[in-house]
Amino acid sequence: MSTLLGKSLFEVSGQGPAPNKDFFQFSVTKTEVIWRWWKISLRRDGRNTKPGELRESHNDYLDDSLLQSQVSVVFGPRILQYSQALCQGHYDYLERLPDPLLLHILTHLELEDVARLGHTSHRFRKLCRSEEFWEQAVRGHCGTVSAEVEALALELGWKSVFFTSKLQLQKQISRRRKRSQKLLCTDPEHYDVDTMVERSEDPESRAADIEPGSESDPGPEQLCTDMQLCGVIAGQGRGVAQGDWSSDSGSSQK
Repeated sequence: MSTLLGKSLFEVSGQGPAPNKDFFQFSVTKTEVIWRWWKISLRRDGRNTKPGELRESHNDYLDDSLLQSQVSVVFGPRILQYSQALCQGHYDYLERLPDPLLLHILTHLELEDVARLGHTSHRFRKLCRSEEFWEQAVRGHCGTVSAEVEALALELGWKSVFFTSKLQLQKQISRRRKRSQKLLCTDPEHYDVDTMVERSEDPESRAADIEPGSESDPGPEQLCTDMQLCGVIAGQGRGVAQGDWSSDSGSSQK
C-alpha cells in the first residue's frame, strides 16, 4: 500500500481570512511539513517583503502549537485535524486508489451507500456522478444492453437511462426508429449519424408518438425482443434497475 503514497501527501493554498490579504501555502510530505507565505500589501513598505518558508519534521509540527494555530486560522480546523492525522501516519489509502479500481468497488455498493459516499469528498462526488459509473450501473443491472439503448444513452446520458421507466425507455427507442425510417425514406443518400443527432435534439421531433399499426410501429414481437435484450420483463419494477431510486432523495424504492 505504501506505493500509493506519492512524495506529497497533501497540499492546500489560499488567502488568509479578512482583513488579512496575505497568501499562504501548506503542504505535508512523507518526511516534513512546509508552511509558506507571501505578504500582500498596498503599502510601500510592504512591497519589498520577501516570501517566507518554514519546514518542520512531522514530530516537530505536532509539538508546534503556534504553527498549528496558524493553519487552523487560515484553512480551518478540519485541515488542521487532517494534517495531524497524516503526521501521525494515518493515511487515506482509499482516496489514493486509481479511478478504475474505485469504480469496480462502487459496483458492490447499494445506491444509497453510493449517494452517501458522494458526500465525503470532491473526488468521490465527481466519480459517483460520472457517466462511467452510471454506464456501469446500467450494464450491471441489465446484463446485455442493445445498440439502441447505447445510442439513447449517448443522447440522454447513462444516468437518465438508469432512472427512466422501462415503458418510457421503449417508447423513446421506438421514436428513434420512427425518425430513422422517415429520414431514410426522405433522403437515403444523406442518412448519417450527425443528421440523426440534430433530429433527436429537436423537442418537436421528440414529442411525436408512433401510431399503432403503422409501418414505423415495431410491433409486439420486436418490442419483446428489445425488452429481453435489456433485461426488461413485465412486472419486475419501474426502472432499468430493480425498482426506482430517486437521485434527489438518495433513497431506494422497492
